[in-house]
Amino acid sequence: MHPHEKYIERCIRLAKNGLGTTYPNPLVGSVIVLNDKIIGEGWHYRAGMPHAEVNAISAVKNRNELKNATLYVNLEPCSHYGKTPPCAALILKSGIKRVVIGNLDPNPKVAGRGIKLLKENGCHVLSGILEEACFELNKRFFTYHQERRPYIILKWAQTADGFMAPSSEIRKKQEPVWITNEYSRQRVHKMRAEEMAILVGTTTAIQDNPSLTTRSWAGSNPVRVVLDRYLKLPSDLQIFNDEAQTIVLTEKKISGSRTDIIYEHVDFNIPLPEQICRILYEREIQSVIVEGGAKTLHSFIQEDLWDEAHVFSAPVTFREGIAAPKISAEAVFREAIKEDQLTIFKKKR
Repeated sequence: MHPHEKYIERCIRLAKNGLGTTYPNPLVGSVIVLNDKIIGEGWHYRAGMPHAEVNAISAVKNRNELKNATLYVNLEPCSHYGKTPPCAALILKSGIKRVVIGNLDPNPKVAGRGIKLLKENGCHVLSGILEEACFELNKRFFTYHQERRPYIILKWAQTADGFMAPSSEIRKKQEPVWITNEYSRQRVHKMRAEEMAILVGTTTAIQDNPSLTTRSWAGSNPVRVVLDRYLKLPSDLQIFNDEAQTIVLTEKKISGSRTDIIYEHVDFNIPLPEQICRILYEREIQSVIVEGGAKTLHSFIQEDLWDEAHVFSAPVTFREGIAAPKISAEAVFREAIKEDQLTIFKKKR
């Protein structure tokens, strides 16, 4: 492996520490290298806090070494004033003369301006190192800015005979019917902590009464999004508790919103996925898990509006019920979770 790739790979590993906490900012890691030795490194922890380059520079004990060092970062340093000062200006002020970058920043506020500022002030800049890996790291951020929609992850559990839920006649209580084991369910809560929002349809909200929180994993609860065309969902459902914000998509006109419950108007007579994507984009939500039910999942598949599908399979059978969705895509990952199996499908870009 080329040294540039080795250090950009280290940036990626550092950046992953911020997954789920940096929104709406991207995941960024940075290392500073002198004579093939890392003398400082850092990552972006949370929006409003110092960026990765700032933390890496701050970690260098002998600041005189910076003028001979190389700074590596997986995403182009910012060049504008936001909640924090621009990193490109700090790099120049520190005396660093060589910068190696993974991806250019797709955010219109940056979009090459960081590199331009560095070059115009005497920095040697090399970009495009491990571009695919850097894109994968920030797939949510790139999709949001380039396609003007959130990154969409479909998720469901299915039985060995291909059902994702039992028939309504079999249900005895208003609660989830678990297909997978507790470890798979914990994995789902980890997913929720990593994404910004989670979406369910009306039937799922009524029959399962889910809370859609991260009860079994440390991290922030995602924004809950629920379809409720006629506003028929009972107010005592868990999705309306105060553990997270909830966006209700409805065709009814509602004046005013509570702080934790927001109503958005959609037209149920035309396909919903594009409307949902527009609303979430406008609310700066970069990723969403579409968790159910079958009708909601099918609508996203039918409109070809999805990026990944996480399918949990378990060795149980229902014999009858609601059929799990079918998806035509490449399986890029498989993992056994005790007797369950997680398969991740990814749509080709």
